[in-house]
Amino acid sequence: MNMDKNRLEALRNRYPVGTMIQLDDMTDDPNPVEAGTLGTVRAVDALGTVHVEWDNGRTLGLVPGVDRFHPVQPELYTLRLYMPLTAELCEYNDWGDLEDSGCELSGRALLAYEDEISCALIQNQLPEEAERGLMHWYHDADSVNDKVHSVQFQAEARDRQLWGVAECRVSEALTPAELDILKDYITGQASDGWGEGFEQQEIKVDGGELYVHLWNSRDWYIETEQERFAPKLADGLPEICMSVLPGSGALICIRRGQTGYYPSEWETGDPEKNRELADYANSRQGITKEQEQAMLTGSMFGWAVPGADPKNYDQDMPKMEMTVS
Repeated sequence: MNMDKNRLEALRNRYPVGTMIQLDDMTDDPNPVEAGTLGTVRAVDALGTVHVEWDNGRTLGLVPGVDRFHPVQPELYTLRLYMPLTAELCEYNDWGDLEDSGCELSGRALLAYEDEISCALIQNQLPEEAERGLMHWYHDADSVNDKVHSVQFQAEARDRQLWGVAECRVSEALTPAELDILKDYITGQASDGWGEGFEQQEIKVDGGELYVHLWNSRDWYIETEQERFAPKLADGLPEICMSVLPGSGALICIRRGQTGYYPSEWETGDPEKNRELADYANSRQGITKEQEQAMLTGSMFGWAVPGADPKNYDQDMPKMEMTVS
């Protein structure tokens, strides 16, 4: 017998397709799935059975009220989108009144007001934005809404200037199309939505009032950390280099700007010989140890981290001049 329509709808809303769940107990089955097993919801049928693809390869369904299970929140990670900040500073005159016109400030000058701007961004948040931030106002029932848990505007000092940052907490990687949708949404919030209200709020600073713009009509962009900062770090790196994999000592090839590595066809099975081969190949190309280390770090931890810049390593490290016979 089919489940009541309202109950079925509520059940499907609680366990939509793709939800990760964990089994607590399955006692009414001769061959139960082991308690604690994780799985992914694939469907909720008209009877109310929750069909699950379990991580152990089984596909046994669950009966709410008989089997005990609960949804598992996916681990969230941070995606930062960077935007240039601008502002007007209206100063007090000798009589204590604000001047009629203010002076324009860019990100470098705004470094002096980092604390005041950061506090103002937090204070401007509405109570209903406490959980999801700007995503509270995102009403499309799409994959972006599913993957992006929250978005909040922040200020961050980097490269000797102050940036506007949309800090996004996401459950899984966005596709290029999804990232474009998210960027367009944040752009709208920075220019006409949340940001429009924020730029009208005065920020009290020494000597006057500051009005900060998350968006401007001139030289404005919104870019990921990789897009904004990685190309600068990669300027001092070769197109490709060889290295050995930490731990196993396997011989690998690394391409600038790419995540991960490629196994080398010169692999010997001997970590020491692999190290000699990497040193020899790199030295023939004029690649320093600093550059190799930066390439290895970038391929493992991202090309925007400081370790992906060869200038952050000891410049007195010896060049790789070892040869093999």
